[in-house]
Amino acid sequence: MTAGIAIFIGFVIAYLFFVKPDDVKEYVAILIGGSLILSIGLVDDWMKTQGKELSALPKLIVQVAAAVIVFYSGISFTGFTAPFSDEYIQFPVWLQLIFTVVWIFGVTTVINFSDGIDGLAGSLTSISSTTLFIVAAAKGQTGSAIIAIILIGVSLAYLRYNKPPAKVFMGDAGATFLGFMLGVVALDGALKQATTLSLFIPILALGVPIFDNIFVVIKRFINGIPVYKADASQAHYRLLRTGLNTKQVVFVLSLINICFGLFSIIILLLQNQI
Repeated sequence: MTAGIAIFIGFVIAYLFFVKPDDVKEYVAILIGGSLILSIGLVDDWMKTQGKELSALPKLIVQVAAAVIVFYSGISFTGFTAPFSDEYIQFPVWLQLIFTVVWIFGVTTVINFSDGIDGLAGSLTSISSTTLFIVAAAKGQTGSAIIAIILIGVSLAYLRYNKPPAKVFMGDAGATFLGFMLGVVALDGALKQATTLSLFIPILALGVPIFDNIFVVIKRFINGIPVYKADASQAHYRLLRTGLNTKQVVFVLSLINICFGLFSIIILLLQNQI
């Protein structure tokens, strides 16, 4: 829980110091949205220490509100360039809003769900941030690249104390904050002026948490279990049940996410050749 606050403070200090506000609305919206995400996460973490559980609705409302703030600041998924014709297909505003909110909320959620064993969420965040940094840098998107570097820094600093056996924990506050920021970076970087091919880049960059949780949601839906209800169906729990220890599980899933990241970079290179 306290590590989540440290992650947030470390991010904000670096953000204020290094990120140049080309667009003040976007600059401020990221800070406000991140603060909202952290706040509701802290409330959730505090209630858990009291043996209680914050209902899903307040978390949903706050996380969606944070995504909406980001959208109205100008950071949004506006459309994509069609293959062959090079025509830019722009979505109507209402569809831009839906896609933007679903993306940010989705990434926030899958990173939070990945925080089930020591070192995993931090490892996946640092790997995904590295991939998104390379993509943003290659596309000349300096702001997104800097934010990605900051995420790498805070994730690695956290991992120093969270590697198995962990000394500190980020809680829902830290995990949802990192997920929120990853969603924003991908939206403002890899998904900006995207082509049909490059739409896969941010999905692959976050491959392990996204594909694992899609599987979990489908499985819960088939079994009639609420998708928001926590259980032990994520990949890291399944791997633990095979006999692997925590360090081995983190290594396996991190290696898979690195492969996804490399694949997304290959797509970026192929796109530049087309």
